[in-house]
Amino acid sequence: MSEESPTAKPADAETTAAAAVGGTPAGPRPEPIRFFGTTWVDHTGRYGLRRAGVAVGSLAAAAAGCLVLRFAYQGLAIADVGAFVNVLVVIMFAICSAIAFRRTWDGFGKRHDPQSVASMRSLMTIGFIGSLLAYFFRALKEAPGEQLHREEYEKARVRYEKRTARRAGHPSKRKRRK
Repeated sequence: MSEESPTAKPADAETTAAAAVGGTPAGPRPEPIRFFGTTWVDHTGRYGLRRAGVAVGSLAAAAAGCLVLRFAYQGLAIADVGAFVNVLVVIMFAICSAIAFRRTWDGFGKRHDPQSVASMRSLMTIGFIGSLLAYFFRALKEAPGEQLHREEYEKARVRYEKRTARRAGHPSKRKRRK
């Protein structure tokens, strides 16, 4: 998350007035969330409808995924691969879905290491139903990832306020002591 925009200036009276006129506050910008943009900050822009849409969409996608897996299982039954392979496939999808659910759910509260994300990508792909269900359940409470983004945004705002409160105006306009 960026601390400041590239064009942000110190928060003196000039900058504050310019920010009020332009409508863009000085300081850190909230990070957009998929499907929500930055509406999660103040819950505007049909935030409730978006949450409902994400919940319904993820549940519908999970149901469609279950239907596809059922067709795959029927294909295995038609191929007569044996009971052992059938049980193995069911257990594999159940375990991968449970792990994907847990990792997705934990990802709403903390950022994962990019290297561990890359190493778990295939398992998360197999357990896609678990990830979709995690999105569904989180969307019932808040925008998926809102808690993490809000904490990071608030910390950035506090750091920005501390940093700008110490400043005594524009450095080039200061009088030098002799």
